[in-house]
Amino acid sequence: MAGVYVYGIVPADVDIDDEARGIGEAPVAIVRQEGIAALVSDLDLDRPLGTPEDLVAHGALLDATAAAVPVLPVRFGAVLTDRGAVAEELLAEHEDEFDEALHELDGKAQYVINARYVPDTLLQDVIAGDPRIERLREAIRDRPEDATRTERIALGEAVNGAIEARRQADTRAVAEAVAPVADEVVTHEPAGEYDAAYVSVLADLDREGDLERALGGLAERLQVRLLGPLAAYDFVGDVKWDSSAQS
Repeated sequence: MAGVYVYGIVPADVDIDDEARGIGEAPVAIVRQEGIAALVSDLDLDRPLGTPEDLVAHGALLDATAAAVPVLPVRFGAVLTDRGAVAEELLAEHEDEFDEALHELDGKAQYVINARYVPDTLLQDVIAGDPRIERLREAIRDRPEDATRTERIALGEAVNGAIEARRQADTRAVAEAVAPVADEVVTHEPAGEYDAAYVSVLADLDREGDLERALGGLAERLQVRLLGPLAAYDFVGDVKWDSSAQS
């Protein structure tokens, strides 16, 4: 049994590279409807869908497309019965909405900024910046654990609180640094132990160099990476499509 997998929505005048591949290395095609189109590939519905390789292929196609043209991501796993259904049930039904969103994205893409602390210096910097932490460390030094339980709990809470306050300050610093050269900025909660900031920006494709320069001043104390251009996941969301043809 076969279906058609949908990756994203693009302007109708977009051409697809003959070498473009999607899930399962299937060739990518385009389905057009008036001024908009969908990136699709044929899919064998008897195969399981949702492997790490499938997720990578889905995102890689969208991100590669975003580097050249505006694209609205379709939520992973959207499968329709055939290309006619893509044109009629997806594109024709939402043509005005998709066309407006694509117009707003023209010439823009998402960039992600990941900032991390240097692991060997994070605790040293936190201690140096909070005299209370140093006093608590001295209070438990060379003393039995049972006798200093209260102080040890207070020390852990103080360190965690200081690191969280630093993360919030550094997230603001990253956001403020790139705001002048971005159209929109979204901050996220850092996930890793040594993550300082996780920030997404929507910016013109020709301002990538400006973003890099804006972040340059933070590199003295943070490990900063700028990722992109990417599809604008955090600014347009993804197109949600429920289909009875999904596997």
